[in-house]
Amino acid sequence: MQLVINTYGSYLRKNGDCFLVKNEDKVFEVSAKKVDSITITTSAYLSTDALKMAIDNNIDVIFLDEFGDPYGRVWHSKLGSTVLIRRKQLEVSATEEGLEFAKEWVLRKVENQIDFLKRLKRPREDKAEKLEDSIKGLSDIKQKISSLKGTIDERRGNIMAIEGAAGKIYFDSLNYIMPERFKFDGRSRNPAKDEFNALLNYGYGVLYSLVEKACIIAGLDPYIGFLHTDNYNKKSLVFDLIEMFRILAEETVVYLFSGRKVKVEFFDKVKGGFTLNKEGRAVLIEALNRNLDETVRYRGRNIQKRNIIQFECHSIANKLIKETKDVGLGNI
Repeated sequence: MQLVINTYGSYLRKNGDCFLVKNEDKVFEVSAKKVDSITITTSAYLSTDALKMAIDNNIDVIFLDEFGDPYGRVWHSKLGSTVLIRRKQLEVSATEEGLEFAKEWVLRKVENQIDFLKRLKRPREDKAEKLEDSIKGLSDIKQKISSLKGTIDERRGNIMAIEGAAGKIYFDSLNYIMPERFKFDGRSRNPAKDEFNALLNYGYGVLYSLVEKACIIAGLDPYIGFLHTDNYNKKSLVFDLIEMFRILAEETVVYLFSGRKVKVEFFDKVKGGFTLNKEGRAVLIEALNRNLDETVRYRGRNIQKRNIIQFECHSIANKLIKETKDVGLGNI
């Protein structure tokens, strides 16, 4: 389970083998064996004993800002695996094989977008024609991505441009099915210019922390990217890999709107846009966790969606050191 602390003045302490939590007016205990991660979204008191118990049990403690972006985490200091993986990661990132990795991740993102639009089209006969046009446009973009040859440095601009075109088609389609009150004009960040992007940005922030954790456990270096460039303190590989999993936040947010579960009271107005308040964060995180805990078929087995992130990172690490050639990921 994900333990979420989202109330100002809450505290987290150790009591035996359990975390003792005060969140709002509730005081309760949770066994450390039941906790996968602890997310803290506001000012809170933490004991060093609680942090040590989290580290001892491989539970990462993640701190999110008001926009849902992770700004820090507490995690053990051990490497996730052999240094060989990091060496190969650096070597491959500049080769034609590196481009194939990046293409696979972006293609999976577009395939997830196509699959989601198909699902949204079925119950919306009055909007089916527009959605079908978008599906065809994204299918054409898949072909363009697949045909790219060369190295990342030679094709980075091409992929970014094609990916941007896909994003415009996709988000225009999502806006098309939104309730009139919550329509939006493309993507916006920090702050979001509308309620849709405020929810989506926060959902992406939670996914960033899950992808970074999966990289560390698999022995991948979060800072050595393929498609995204290696700038100081930029977790480029996390930005690369999250592309395959953005759909988890997107479908969660869209279904909240289509299920009429989003209220204007979930948002606070700030200069230039909106942020998600405590009530809104609670609704989003609960819905996102339900989605992540859903069981799907993956490589012939039933597995929770959240665990696919870890399996994929291990698969990439294995590919880098040539232990397996299977890095395919079915649509989530």
